[in-house]
Amino acid sequence: MAEKARGTPKPAALADDLEHARSAFFEALAKLAELNPRARIGEWTSQELVAHLGYWVGHAAEALHFAELGKTDEFGEDELDVDERNGVVARVARETDMETVRRREELAFTALRDRLRKADPAWLDERVTYGDSLERVVRDDGADHYREHTQDLLPLLGESRSS
Repeated sequence: MAEKARGTPKPAALADDLEHARSAFFEALAKLAELNPRARIGEWTSQELVAHLGYWVGHAAEALHFAELGKTDEFGEDELDVDERNGVVARVARETDMETVRRREELAFTALRDRLRKADPAWLDERVTYGDSLERVVRDDGADHYREHTQDLLPLLGESRSS
């Protein structure tokens, strides 16, 4: 979906894809909250999951910021292990109210979406410190990540996972 659709430059198409994936996630999360407000999604609460997505979408926005500065190849230096970061994010989410968690996620999402809308398409081919293209970071931490966790919600809603 995020390829050049009907003449849309790739960064703008990635922003559109991000919006759609996020909307689908929050629709599924709202349904789950109606059915079972205390449901756990794997090992996480809803609050922890929203914080997790917010952190990673912010991570992608930060990668784009590095590209804006001409320093894409420096992005990813000195980062904690993924599991360590996820643990810190979950702990902070447990110590924070859901309204604040949602606001933080929305700000991170908005930062990524808006940066994508202004991004130079050539940046997407640049490589970060650990070898991934900037496009891969944006997809993995953005739309694909929202879709992954939407899939985690479906069985809890009595729906089958998509393939």
